[in-house]
Amino acid sequence: MPNRPVSPDRAGVKLGAIQGLRAFAALLVVVHHGQAEVAALAERAGLAFAPVAWLPWSSGVDVFFVISGFIIVYASAPFYGRAGGRARFLAHRIARLVPLYWLVSALYLAVALAVPALLNGGPATPGTVAAAFLFWPVERPDGLVLPLYGLGWTLNCEMFFYAVFAVGLGWGRGRAVAWACAVLLGLVALAGTVPGLPTPLAFWGSPIVLEFAFGAALGLARAHGLRLSPPARLALAAAGLAGLAAAGEPDALWRPLALGGPALLLVAAAALGRETEPAGGRWSDRAAAAVVALGDASYALYLVHPFVLRATREAVARLGLAPIIGPWGALALMLAFSVAAALVVARCVEAPLTRAARRRLDPESGHLGPRHA
Repeated sequence: MPNRPVSPDRAGVKLGAIQGLRAFAALLVVVHHGQAEVAALAERAGLAFAPVAWLPWSSGVDVFFVISGFIIVYASAPFYGRAGGRARFLAHRIARLVPLYWLVSALYLAVALAVPALLNGGPATPGTVAAAFLFWPVERPDGLVLPLYGLGWTLNCEMFFYAVFAVGLGWGRGRAVAWACAVLLGLVALAGTVPGLPTPLAFWGSPIVLEFAFGAALGLARAHGLRLSPPARLALAAAGLAGLAAAGEPDALWRPLALGGPALLLVAAAALGRETEPAGGRWSDRAAAAVVALGDASYALYLVHPFVLRATREAVARLGLAPIIGPWGALALMLAFSVAAALVVARCVEAPLTRAARRRLDPESGHLGPRHA
């Protein structure tokens, strides 16, 4: 029998704070890559630029992974222990992630073939191209285990987690979470103790995948009624930010604790409140709605921002604007253009593609569902 939560969540309710945290995580990644682009621009223009390290900007990925673990448990309520639940779950996951990623990967491949000097990364081969579109980790000719579109490595992790979690869906929520956590922990232990594993197993056995387990456990706790008061959630958020600020750039082995631990605190602060939606009245409500909208567009922001950053860098350099606006002006421009592009892509490209894919893969689904799902 499927597990029954003590205080069930209403199906389809969007957690605004989680969407806001998605926006924060995406912006961390954009700043991380943006500072690298600005450093290259400053070097070309003969300007001084020192990247700031208030936070480990790459930790946006860790926050995303914990959010993913939580959301998969939270949003899968209609599928636990039900006939056809596994197939519908995977259909929704594929519809959510695959269309835009395939489109962006195809665009990257086209640019790489047309103007290879504009992009970073190893040469494309038929094998690496096929593996990228199939979310299968392979070693590229340059020796890195990265897909054609490099930041897609996170999606290779995501799709693996989805596949593992899908196996346990038929056993109910609690057993599904226990199964997924056990598999992830076992694989990390295997990869850490057995040398020479096949590339996919070694890749999926990276300690960072434990952050999905952190989020899944949090999702289970919420499903069983755990809620925190606003002061307690504020304290968790402050502790999470302080933890990230103090973590620096840990090695792969300690990353789940150094970055995943603070990320868990941030996600708990966002997830363990009551369901709310921005009302849209006062300026604070409108600001909250804007943050949630950016959270809705966080997947598009993650996927399209490298194109926008590079295009902005080249435009600023070729127009001779770098000495005028300076490195920080260039970074501000990159961030603004990235956010604008993400909002347009999310609304005009991602949402229609996701709806079409979901209708095709799961005809029983009568609506798009919450964007965070």
